[in-house]
Amino acid sequence: MAKAHVMMVPFPMHGHVIPLLELAKSLAKHGTKITFVNTEIIHERIFNIDRHKREALLEDGVRLVSVSDGLESNERYIPGKLMEAVYKVIPQKIEELIREIDDTSKEDRITCIIYDQSIGSIQKVAGAMGIRSAAFLPAAAASLVLGYNIPNLIEDGIIDGEGAPLSNKPIQFSPTMPIMTPSDFVWHRIKIPTVQKLIFNIMIQNNIATSSVDRLICNSIHDLEPGAFASSPQIIPIGPLLENSSSLQGHFRQNDSNKCLEWLDRHPTCSVIYVAFGSLAMFNKAQFQELAVGLEITEMPFLWVVRPDNRNFPEGFSERVSSRGKIVEWAPQQKILSHPSIACFVSHCGWNSTVESVSNGVPILCWPYFADQFINQSYICDIWKIGLKFENDDVTSGEIKDKIRRLIEDCAFKETALCLREKIEISAREGGNSYNNLKNFITWIKN
Repeated sequence: MAKAHVMMVPFPMHGHVIPLLELAKSLAKHGTKITFVNTEIIHERIFNIDRHKREALLEDGVRLVSVSDGLESNERYIPGKLMEAVYKVIPQKIEELIREIDDTSKEDRITCIIYDQSIGSIQKVAGAMGIRSAAFLPAAAASLVLGYNIPNLIEDGIIDGEGAPLSNKPIQFSPTMPIMTPSDFVWHRIKIPTVQKLIFNIMIQNNIATSSVDRLICNSIHDLEPGAFASSPQIIPIGPLLENSSSLQGHFRQNDSNKCLEWLDRHPTCSVIYVAFGSLAMFNKAQFQELAVGLEITEMPFLWVVRPDNRNFPEGFSERVSSRGKIVEWAPQQKILSHPSIACFVSHCGWNSTVESVSNGVPILCWPYFADQFINQSYICDIWKIGLKFENDDVTSGEIKDKIRRLIEDCAFKETALCLREKIEISAREGGNSYNNLKNFITWIKN
C-alpha cells in the first residue's frame, strides 16, 4: 500500500503558517509524507532563516515547495489584493502542482489536502480531483461559528446583506461563547469598506466549502470553547499546536533567543511584563508613546518586542528604562511565556498568542487590533476571566499602568489562568480530548 502523501496549504501570513507547520511535523512524525506549499514570499522568508532551522524542517519530514500568488511585490500591500489572489489564484496553482506530482509517480500521488479554512476555494479542487480533504482553522472555533450565523444575523436585522451593522447591541450565541459587538465582527474591524465586503463574501463562500469537506479541524481545546463546539460539533479541536524545540524559532525572523532568556533568568518569579503585538499590528505615534510611558511608569521590568518599522519612542525613553527594560525586534514567544519570571502578557490577542499564553498560565492585558482579535479578547476577559481590556480605543499611559498593576496584584487572574493551563495539559496528554482527536485524525489520514 502506498504511503499517505498529504499536501498542506496555509494562508500566506505567518500566524496561519506556524500552527499548520506544527501539524505537518506531527503528521510526518507518524509516517505521513508532507508537501507543504507556501507562496513564494513566505517560502523565501523561511529559507532566509539560518541553516539549522531549515535543516530542522527537513529532518522533521516536511518538504517545502512554493507557488506564485500572481501578485507584483507592490500589490501585496494594497488592501484586499492578497485575499483576492489567495482565493482565486492559489487554488489553480495547487491543482497544477498536484497534477505535476501525480504525473511524476503514481505511487507518490497526493492522497489528501489539508488547507487553511480561509481558502475554501481549494475544496473545489479537492472535490474535482477526487482527493480527500480537511479544512484547518487556525483561529478560535467561535470565529467560524460567527461565520455560520451570518444568515441568522441578517434575518434578525443585526447586519445587512453586505455585513454592515444595523445594530450595535452585543450578542452572545451561548453562555460560554464570546460577547460580540457587531462593530467588532471579524470583517467589520477591517476599516476599508471594499475590503470589509470582500472578506464578508469570502467568509460566506468558505462556509459553503466546509459543508462538503471530509474533516474540519481546529487549533483549539474543547475546554476553552465548549459552547462553540456544542454549537458546531463538526469542528474538531486538536490543539494546542505549540511551537516545539525543532520549530522555526522566531516565526521567520532572526531573534535574540538566548539573550532574551538569559535576561529573564536574572529576574524573580512573576516580575516581568512581556509585550508583543504580532507581525501585523501597527500603532500610530501617539498610541505607541502612551504604551512606552505606561510601561515606564509601572516601574517594573519589561521585555518588549518592537518591529523596526514601528518604533516611535519618546525622547530619552531608552536611556531612562535601560536598567529594567529590554527591547528586541523579535523573540521566541513560546519559550518566553513559559519562563517563570513572566508576570503578564500585553498582547494584540491573536489566537496563536492567546493559546500560548493560556497554555502557560499567563494573564493577559488585551489590546486587539483587527479581525478575530476582539473575539479572543472577549474570551480572555468575559468568559475565562484571565485578563483585562481597555475602556476605549484611545488608551492612556495611566490606564496601561493601572491595568498592568491590577492584573499582577489581583491573584485571581493568575489562579484562574493556572486552572486553564491544567485543563489544557489534561486535554493534550494521552487519553485527553485533543490527544484522542489528533490521534483519530492521523489514523484517518493514513488509511
